[in-house]
Amino acid sequence: MDQTFIPVNIALLTISDTRTVEDDTSGKVLRERANEAGHHIVAQEIVPDDKYQIRSIVSQWIADKNVQAIISTGGTGLTGRDGTPEAMKPLFDKEIEGFGELFRQISYHDIKTSTVQSRAVAGIANGTFIFCLPGSSGACRTGWDDILKEQLDIRHRPCNFVELMPRLLEK
Repeated sequence: MDQTFIPVNIALLTISDTRTVEDDTSGKVLRERANEAGHHIVAQEIVPDDKYQIRSIVSQWIADKNVQAIISTGGTGLTGRDGTPEAMKPLFDKEIEGFGELFRQISYHDIKTSTVQSRAVAGIANGTFIFCLPGSSGACRTGWDDILKEQLDIRHRPCNFVELMPRLLEK
């Protein structure tokens, strides 16, 4: 049985103390790729690398029935200001461990052992999928092209995230 493509409503969050709308190349990469795939960007923000400001925005999106997936970029490194995993994990109802594992496996082909510094994570909160990617545009291309593009497409087999999104499938 062939499935018809179902666009996902995605909110994008750039986590950075220095980026602006003009120079947010990672946010631009994610927006362009999601739009090219046929999805809808329903919100896009830039927030400083502060776990409480991150949680505030993400919590609003988790509560918004119009947002089905959140993709963040930035704050997944090891410096003192990198706090995305610490901000996001308390919000998760379930963590998707395989996302970070697969991201690092794929990244190894491009950046070799430097991938151990990536703390890419993903989870589900209130039925909303949350994916946290590193801040480089290359990492965003890898995350989208090699994982999210297929997992956010209901036609991908043998399984995908879209078929798990009950709000998308309600009549």
